[in-house]
Amino acid sequence: MEAMISSFDGTKLYLNKKIPDKARGIAVIVHGLCEHQGRYDQLAEAFHQAGLGTYRYDHRGHGRSEGERTYFADFHELLEDAHVVISMALEQNPDLPVFLVGHSMGGLTVSLYGAAYPEERLKGIVISGGLTHDKNQLMSRVPVGQDPHIKLPNSMGSKVCSVPEVGENYGKDPYNAKAFTIGLCYALQKGMAWLREHAEAFRYPVLMLHGEKDVLVNVRDTHELFHEVSSADKQMKIYGGLFHEIFFEHCKDEVIRDVLGWIEERM
Repeated sequence: MEAMISSFDGTKLYLNKKIPDKARGIAVIVHGLCEHQGRYDQLAEAFHQAGLGTYRYDHRGHGRSEGERTYFADFHELLEDAHVVISMALEQNPDLPVFLVGHSMGGLTVSLYGAAYPEERLKGIVISGGLTHDKNQLMSRVPVGQDPHIKLPNSMGSKVCSVPEVGENYGKDPYNAKAFTIGLCYALQKGMAWLREHAEAFRYPVLMLHGEKDVLVNVRDTHELFHEVSSADKQMKIYGGLFHEIFFEHCKDEVIRDVLGWIEERM
């Protein structure tokens, strides 16, 4: 099912929902900066084959969702848009375990959610290459006091993955943004600052994954978040030699199996 749904402030978000017959669980998949939910078709299909339904959506200002392109006025927009979709997944599937999977900026989103809504009926959260501390200064290098609507070029294509075709396809994808706003950078900086102050409230079972050669989001982001959260059930795996987009790397099948195996153990 594909539909436009209303977020907390009336902004229309593009939703892609698929639940296989006799589903055993649900995964809400949250994409990263400048991309869109459709890039995770292969991951979603692996979930479907394993008996998991998926909810995917485009962040506001991304893909087919409404909103100024790649702009957030505040990090709470990122958080509360996710809350709308996650609440829908929980309400529509009261008898099924629900998990979150977030990559990069989506990893920050689900981390914020885990700290802001620690009492929801979630079985676990998977964070892939989460932009949670900006150790590579991807966002914090932007000077303060600039017009938040100014756009910066998106030069991430060649750095997202060690598989050349992935970078080539990234640049050709019409739903991938060619630039992002300074306002988005400011919003994410504030979101990361908020997370540092509230990470201890994060208590969900969590699996943190990262590519060791990620030059966009430093692997230390994951190391630090791992030690900050209060989860009794927390695991971390660093994939040697992999770049940022571990779900697209040459050993992506191994990564997906790791995620599915972790989810299976907590269903």
